Amino acid sequence: MTAGAGARRHGGAEGRARVSLTVNGEARDVLCDGYKTLLEMLREDLALTGTKHGCELGECGACAVLVDGRPVLSCLLLAVACAGAEVTTVEGLAAGPELSALQSAFADKGAAQCGYCTPGILLTAHELLERNPRPTRAEIAEALSGNLCRCTGYLQIFEAVEAAAGTGAQGRGGTKAAGTGARRRKGTGAP
Repeated sequence: MTAGAGARRHGGAEGRARVSLTVNGEARDVLCDGYKTLLEMLREDLALTGTKHGCELGECGACAVLVDGRPVLSCLLLAVACAGAEVTTVEGLAAGPELSALQSAFADKGAAQCGYCTPGILLTAHELLERNPRPTRAEIAEALSGNLCRCTGYLQIFEAVEAAAGTGAQGRGGTKAAGTGARRRKGTGAP
């Protein structure tokens, strides 16, 4: 991703750029200040407030979104650097009014306490399940290691990811992973 691909200076508005990208499957053309992070653009310019401000230092994972299928910390990435990219926020996980299998598992297992960290964790877990539909507990822990939660102690989070993947205690019989989407995403890594 380069800023030149879909970002251009707008008229005489110094420091502003028009950024063309896809957000949650919808083509968007956003005029924003060149200094804005992706986090700020999503929340302030697109009113997608599911992505949370956390530490703004890249240490907590609350702002994690998917950019071209990979988890990134939106507080550390300039919006103009996302020109031409496909961005998925927590609002893009659900299919209309229906929660994804992963979101439902989080609700069923009590994995969201205060909920502040949940959007970043959901997106990171979603990417894990896209590339590895049947992760082990250790693989889940590794993938989510960049996401901090102060409420749950992580057990419910791990159980929810296992349940969504069909790898929980009841799901180890070889069922296909639920909620992982129809297509595989490229890339690996956690925020």
